[in-house]
This record gives sequence, structure tokens and C-alpha cells, in this order.
Amino acid sequence: MSDPRGPAPLSVELPAHLVGERLSLSAAVLLTRGAGEELELYLVRRSPHLATFPGAWALPGGVLEPDCDGLPEEDGTAAYLACAARELFEETGVLLPGLRAAAEGMGIDGEEQFEELRSRLVGPRRDGRGGDQARATFRAIALAAGDPSADLEPFCWTTTPAFAARRYRALYAHATCPVGAHPRVQLGELVEGRFVRPKDAWRAWHAGEMRLVPPLVFLLDHLARPGTSLAEALAAARDRGDAVDRGALHVVSPSPGILVAPLATPTLPPATTTNCYLVGREHTYVVDPGTWDEAERQRLFHFLDVAQRLDLSLAGVLVTHHHRDHVGSVAHVADRYDLPVYGHPLTLRRLPVWPHKSVALEDGALVPLGTAPGDEGRGAPWTLTALHTPGHDIGHLVFLESHRRALIAGDLVSTLSTIVIDPPEGHLATYLQSLARVRDLGVGTLLPAHGAAAPDGVALLARYLVHRAERERVLLGALFTVGAALPESLVPLVYADVPREMHALALRSLVAGLEKLAEEGRVRMGLDGRWSAASTANGQ
Repeated sequence: MSDPRGPAPLSVELPAHLVGERLSLSAAVLLTRGAGEELELYLVRRSPHLATFPGAWALPGGVLEPDCDGLPEEDGTAAYLACAARELFEETGVLLPGLRAAAEGMGIDGEEQFEELRSRLVGPRRDGRGGDQARATFRAIALAAGDPSADLEPFCWTTTPAFAARRYRALYAHATCPVGAHPRVQLGELVEGRFVRPKDAWRAWHAGEMRLVPPLVFLLDHLARPGTSLAEALAAARDRGDAVDRGALHVVSPSPGILVAPLATPTLPPATTTNCYLVGREHTYVVDPGTWDEAERQRLFHFLDVAQRLDLSLAGVLVTHHHRDHVGSVAHVADRYDLPVYGHPLTLRRLPVWPHKSVALEDGALVPLGTAPGDEGRGAPWTLTALHTPGHDIGHLVFLESHRRALIAGDLVSTLSTIVIDPPEGHLATYLQSLARVRDLGVGTLLPAHGAAAPDGVALLARYLVHRAERERVLLGALFTVGAALPESLVPLVYADVPREMHALALRSLVAGLEKLAEEGRVRMGLDGRWSAASTANGQ
């Protein structure tokens, strides 16, 4: 039975597990018009040049600015709602009724004046000019308007998962578009905006026509369901946000039919987690459940238990490779749910616990997933193709999904840092061949083991190849400059852009680079362990 008093107010107090984390405080607005089957929400498309969610569709919103919005520790959720209202005005030109009335009471009462204020608020971000007076004016309007909850209904908190390089703590609020208002984006950080029906946006996402930020995927999943009201969707979003704040596994969907949850693992910095992926619904595979922590493992079990009761049918565990931060819960998941473990033969034989049931995957092997989301009724097969990509590890596999060509990349690449190539297991020339092979397949979204999804997988793989070529050029240049040298003395020269505390890891990749150049006859190692360029060694 529901509480007749309704849900408790949202608190600005951080959950215990987020205290001490570096979070950008922010707010977003679900702006709607119409109701029932006529309900539409206003979405904005982010510039493809932005570092965070480039080219993705999102809700209007942005980072809290204390001088204009207030301080959460003093103003509570009102500061976030002030941020939401300001960002809505800056990004779409929509001024909510309370703010408009307050502005008119202060003598700002014409559309030209409102547009001038909007331009002055946004301007400093583009050209560096001061905007203190505009901020002070907007702050005065907000204070005169009073309680922002009259126009904004806060409904949930979201926090960017732990795999992201930059994490946001955002308050989401709903607002009804004022009668007569016509949102229009301010070009710059945004390139497009439009009202769209939830079911149309949901269809476009599955068709690959719209890339969505993860919180929007969850909202649309509910709003697009027949018979689900806006109030029910907002309540579901709140329930999910509250559960994550209480410690539930944080699961998001970076591509149709694929879920990802970062699990705490003993991995290499700057990463602290390894992404565990769930692929498919009719046949669901758990990819790289890597945690060794019992509490983290129980969070994963709880999610899988609930997911099985809803709409996922577990079929197996997939392993990209045998490294410690990818395999900590492989045996536990397989045993609990009586699942076979799939992996390359070189990986299966080196797992810490030999699986009771295993399936060896050679290069090109197909793993059936059932029916792709959005393809119901068409009968097109949905599969993962296992691709053998050695170099980082001799048994390394990646999995290419056939519907949107999403690539579960394991440690082929990372979006947090470069990948360590550690001889003798690691082999740089082989690794570069694996990168080039996968790049040439024309993959879509790339889903790494460490870091957030990369929407343009081909571009990321190409950048990796360019980066490795540049690092090799610098290494050769250092050898020509200093002459014969021990590898550890070359690290500060070749990895000058890497923090000193990471130089021990960098040394391993540098040795891999020297060995590749030696295989090509371009460098050689002397009896004293010093390396030199081949032409120098020949006296040329």
C-alpha cells in the first residue's frame, strides 16, 4: 500500500559511499508538454566535440554555479533547482513562470530583454568576458521568485558510475513547458533540440538513429511502455536512484541489449573498477565478472537474481582474458547459476578455478543471443562474434555484437588510459596488428573493460595506433640523443607526460617497444643490458 503522504523529500546529503569522491554537482530538467499518448519531452543534442557524451541526446542541464544558484549546504535542493531553472533558460530560452513573473516585477518584461539576459549568461563561457552582472541579475530574479519547486518537481538523483573519468551528481527535475514557450537551443555546447514522443525516441535509439545518455535510456524505457504514466516513470526513476544511493549495483545501458556495471577489482591505476557486461535478454551472457570482493560479488548476485525474475535468461559467462581483474567472480557466477564458462582455450586453462562446464571459443566463433532489441518479429539472428586479439594477453578475445556492431573490447583499449603491454606475455607488434584488425571491421560503440563507452570505436582505435606510433618515434629519438641506455633511464624521456608514480608501469610498455624495434632490426641490446639504435651500434 502506498504512503498517502507521498515520498519523502529528496535530500542533498551524499550517500556514504560517495563521500570523498570528486563529483561535479549538477541538475537536469525533464521538460514535457502534452499528456498520455500526446506526451512529448524536449531533448537536446550535445556537440560532437564535447569530452563527455559527445553527440548524445540528453535533457537540458549543467553544472551548479554557486554564485548564481546558491550553495547546497545552505540552500539544500533549492540550489540544484535554481541551477536547473537557469540551465533550462540558458540552453533552451524557456523561463519558468515563477522566474518570469519575478523578472517582470523587476522591470525585465520584454522578449528582447530576456534574450539579452540569456546571451549575457551564456557569453562568458564562449569568449571569456565577464558575466558577473548577468549572474547577479539572474540570482536576484531567482531570489525574488522564491521557492523554485513551484515550477520544478525534483524526482531523482543520478550519479555517474565509477568507470567515468569525470563523475556528476545530478538532481533531475520535471517541468511542464509554459504555454506559448518555444524552446530553441543556444548553439555551442548544444547543436540541436526538439520535442519527441518517448516511443519515437526509444525506437530511434534501438535503430541507432539517436545516441542517448544513460539516465535518459532508463526514463525512456519506462515512458515508452504502453500504459505507463509520466508519474509512474518518475517514481521508477526515483526508486532506482534511491536503490543505487543505498548501495545497489549501478547498472546502465550503453547500447541496446547491453548492460554494464563497474565492479571494484585489483586493477591498475588510474582505473579502480572493471566493467562487467550483460549481453542479450533471451540468452544473457555475463562478461568479465572480475571482482574478488565478497560484498561487491553479493551486489552482482542480487542484480542477477532480480534480472532473472524480470526479463533476463542467463546462458553463460564470457571471459575476455585471464588477468586477475577480469576473473575474480567467474567461478562464483558460473557455480551459482549453473552456467558454462566461454573463453579462448589459452584463457580457460589459466583461470584461477577450473570451470565445471566450459566452452572453448576460437577466432570467429559465434555466440547466439536470440532476438535483437527492436528487431522483434523480423527473425534476424543476433550474435556475438569472438575475435582473437592477442598482444596484451595471448588468449585475449573481444566480442563484436551483430545488431549495432558494439564491441566488448576487454583490455584491447581503455578510455581512461593506454593499455600496458608487458612482455613476455605482452607483445607489441601483435597488439598493434590486433588493433588494426578490429579498426578495419568498422565497429560502432566500443565498450572497454576500464572507462566509459566510446561512441566512435573506429576513431578510438585509430587514435591508439597513432599514439603508439608517436611513442615509438619518441623512443627512437631518445636513443639517438643519449646513445646506449638502460630502459629505466629512458622512461623519464619517453614518458615525460606520465606521472612519476606511473613510471614503473610505463617501463614495462617501454621494454615492449624496445623488443618490437629489435625484431625489426632498428635497435639492439648490448651485453651490459643497454639499448641503442641500430645505426648507432653500427657506428653510422
